[in-house]
Amino acid sequence: MSAPTRTVDLTRVVAELRRSLPGWLAGRRWYAGKQGEGQHPPPVEPVLADLLHPGDPALVQLVVRAGRRGHEEWYQVLVGVGRETAGAPAGDTLIGRVPEPDGPGLLLYEATADPRLMSRLLARLAARDTDGQVECHRPAGAEFPLGLPARVITAEQSNTSVAFGDRLMLKVLRRLVPGPHPELELLTALERDGDVPSARPLAWMRTTDAFPAGPTTLAVLQEFVPSRGDGWSLATAQAAECVGGDCASVAPLGGFAEESRALGRATARVHTALARQLGSRELGPEEARALAAELTGRLEQALEEVPELLPYARQLRTLHQDLPELAGRGHRPLVQRVHGDLHLGQVLRAPHGWVLIDFEGEPGHPLEERRRPRPAVRDVAAMLRSFDYAAHHALFEVLGGPSARRGGRPARRAAAWAVHNRRAFSEGYAEAGGADPRRSPVLLRAFEADKAVYEAVYEARNRPDWLPIPLAAIRRLVHERPSAA
Repeated sequence: MSAPTRTVDLTRVVAELRRSLPGWLAGRRWYAGKQGEGQHPPPVEPVLADLLHPGDPALVQLVVRAGRRGHEEWYQVLVGVGRETAGAPAGDTLIGRVPEPDGPGLLLYEATADPRLMSRLLARLAARDTDGQVECHRPAGAEFPLGLPARVITAEQSNTSVAFGDRLMLKVLRRLVPGPHPELELLTALERDGDVPSARPLAWMRTTDAFPAGPTTLAVLQEFVPSRGDGWSLATAQAAECVGGDCASVAPLGGFAEESRALGRATARVHTALARQLGSRELGPEEARALAAELTGRLEQALEEVPELLPYARQLRTLHQDLPELAGRGHRPLVQRVHGDLHLGQVLRAPHGWVLIDFEGEPGHPLEERRRPRPAVRDVAAMLRSFDYAAHHALFEVLGGPSARRGGRPARRAAAWAVHNRRAFSEGYAEAGGADPRRSPVLLRAFEADKAVYEAVYEARNRPDWLPIPLAAIRRLVHERPSAA
């Protein structure tokens, strides 16, 4: 006879989470509220605690409000609750303990690391469960198998993805933003269009209307995209061969050019499909001024943090001012929904070609900004910057690190690889019906420069040895003739 299902005292669990979560959250890469040395972790207040699955282990869905007043953010944690003797995960996944007077205590841990609980969560999605504070939805006709082995994907930073076999991928959103979720919107539009390979959305979880912040998407289940690898891994490996002089074709121009051209075509197809399904329109003069002000605002913040940008400040501001002047002369680009955070790490090389993934935009930006229609060349500019980074990453690998001597033949090969692949991507984009980005030099330069400024801030904070990479791009952009290469 099996043991009776243990009832979870949710009140005691939440009390312990209120105590232990601040310190645990501070160690998560996806948590933005890091504290400085000697400071206490910001307070955490649970605003939703729903028992998704009882038993041992149990599964609790938790949403907390974290941070100081006026700077609060919302985060989701899936919490496993299991007896200490049951072999529940510990170590880095361990959040806290709830002592029990009549037996072994309870471990509270990160549930995405527990395949048993993830399988139960998948079953709840399949059942379209709408009981409690969380609703599960799936499109009409969407079916998916159960009983597949679950494994957490460790490479992700801003969210957590769980793969089920090679069939399904569940993205658990961490930093929550109330309102329509961009990834769900755009994947649904691409599925509806049917003319571009994408990860089909199969189900999603969201809070009810009673949630204090309003309806909020918590997780999205998609088809798993089998692939040979992501674009960053493939590009940097072949760039390293070319930089080292071992290209399969004529160095340094081989190694990835046809893949870059195909990726340009895939990107254009995605943009065309999104414009068909969600519309496009001309960028008006007032919007052009607002866009220039947005770019300049980010630049001014960056100048305060990265003094190495100061020599280029005047020219960068000029790049932004060119946008409203262009619109005022009647050159008004089309704006539409775009990927919003496109780079080589956001594409997979599937058997049938390139597939773009992760359509939520830059998670640190406000939802309204991420959903705002933009010129499609914004995505193109971001991808061109990614090719430049891939070349430098390969160069550092060959030279033994960013502090090594950067001149000589390897550096020239890296620069040539970047130029050739940037050009191939732009050509492929134009071949597939996208507007040739090289015919919009003002927009292209402005968005490339904006991305490079963002990179400069990131490198100054995290990898100072890499700061010369975006600075070199900025120097090129403000001094050279406009060019996609």
